[in-house]
Amino acid sequence: MIKSGTVERIKKEKGNLKYDYFVPLDDSETVLLIDSWSSQEAIDIHHASPMMKTIMELREKYDLHMRVERYVDDGAIQTNDEQFIRK
Repeated sequence: MIKSGTVERIKKEKGNLKYDYFVPLDDSETVLLIDSWSSQEAIDIHHASPMMKTIMELREKYDLHMRVERYVDDGAIQTNDEQFIRK
């Protein structure tokens, strides 16, 4: 994804806010993708783009399996959480 330039092209898509990979220190076989989009419409456009064909081909080539979790920012940090956040 990185070497092929796919990640850079995705980052340039309208509505993309973040598209980054992370590897856990204790599990080099797992890769975490955190991507963030400005709206559901931006995600839908990304999923309908030719870029998804490239992504699907890479998943197939490397026999990658996925689990998806969606997190939605509620826009608020609870007062009780403030004490744990260092700014």
